[in-house]
Amino acid sequence: MQHKVLAGLDRKEAEVYRQLDPGRLPKHIAIIMDGNGRWAKRRHMPRVAGHRAGVAAVRSTVETAARIGIHAITLYAFSEENWKRPQSEIDFLMRLLSRYLKAEVPTLNKNNIRLEYIGRQHELPEDVQDRMEWARASTAHNTGTVLTLALNYSARSELVDAFRSMVNAASQNGGVEHLRIDEETVANHLYTRHLPDPDLVVRTSGEMRLSNFLLWQLAYAEIYVTSTLWPDFRGFHLLEAIAQYQKRERRYGGLNHGDAHAEPAKVLK
Repeated sequence: MQHKVLAGLDRKEAEVYRQLDPGRLPKHIAIIMDGNGRWAKRRHMPRVAGHRAGVAAVRSTVETAARIGIHAITLYAFSEENWKRPQSEIDFLMRLLSRYLKAEVPTLNKNNIRLEYIGRQHELPEDVQDRMEWARASTAHNTGTVLTLALNYSARSELVDAFRSMVNAASQNGGVEHLRIDEETVANHLYTRHLPDPDLVVRTSGEMRLSNFLLWQLAYAEIYVTSTLWPDFRGFHLLEAIAQYQKRERRYGGLNHGDAHAEPAKVLK
């Protein structure tokens, strides 16, 4: 199996992949794609050039994730806050999304990748919604990596929508006085209820923020920040992030084996 994976990677990717433990890959990786504007500015180009260049990063990253067997990858593509940008930039991003979906469906199918979305999709332009639904239906039969695009997404809005969904469900099943609220119930009403919580979140461009992205789901995720700007990010960089992830010990608030036998901490009086 490992030989088959290596055959699909380029030389730099293969060098990093050989250092990985295939049995300890993260099941779900979330990525905050940041730095398109700075990438363009450094080259004295308009911001939209950075967005256009970012498409190659998406393609390389997603294909590498699929080749090594990552179950799910979620990309923060357009936040609710992005509506504050100039209208010309928003219009370009919507056209770019539509073109990306049309162009990439054959590649997604070739790599057995299924496409999904999270966010308030109904607020996007109707022609974009139509293209999104076409792309989703065109990849629905695939059984490999699930690629989720967060579009018009806000973690706080997701939680609001989850609570509304819980109340609506309760009102149809005996009334809100029977509403049961616990972590499992909330999780089952999130946009991502069909996915495991991310094990690893990657942020490009060196910024140290979650930017209202998957706040509930990232509670126990490992955070990896790279100074690489998104248009320069490739599958090789994703593998480097996974290598760092595998060096960490995930305790979920508990103790590792060595700590379990350590002397109890003294209480100050």
